Amino acid sequence: MADAEEAQAPERISDAEHAVMEALWQQAPLSATEVAEAVEERGWGLATVKTLLSRLAAKRAVTTEADGRRFLYSPAIARTDYVEGESRRLVDRLFGGRAAPLFAHLAEAEALDEADIAEIEALLATLKDRGDRA
Repeated sequence: MADAEEAQAPERISDAEHAVMEALWQQAPLSATEVAEAVEERGWGLATVKTLLSRLAAKRAVTTEADGRRFLYSPAIARTDYVEGESRRLVDRLFGGRAAPLFAHLAEAEALDEADIAEIEALLATLKDRGDRA
C-alpha cells in the first residue's frame, strides 16, 4: 500500500521549486514568463524559472500543455495534498510520527501566540467531539 502511495506522489521538491509551485497554485495554467513574473522577488531570470519548471515536470509535480510556441504549466498535485505529505514527513522524521511532541516543541519555543493556541484548542475540541460520537 505504501508503495502505491509513493508512486502517486511526486518526488520531494526543493525550496526553489516550491516557490514556483506556489505561483502555480495561485493561478494556473501559466507560461514560463508568467511564472517568472510571479516569482520576480526571488531575482531569478527566465532561464532559471524554465530549469525549475523542467525539474518539476520531470518529477511529475507539474503538467505541461503546448500553446503555440510556448508551454503552459499547471500543478499536478493539489496544494492541500502536498502540505499533507510534507507535514506527515516532518512529523515522522523529527517527532517519531507523533504530533504531540511537535506542539510541545512549538510551545516551548514560544512559537505559538494566543490566536494559535485558541485555534488548536478549537480543533482539538472538534476532534474530541467527533471521537465521542463515533
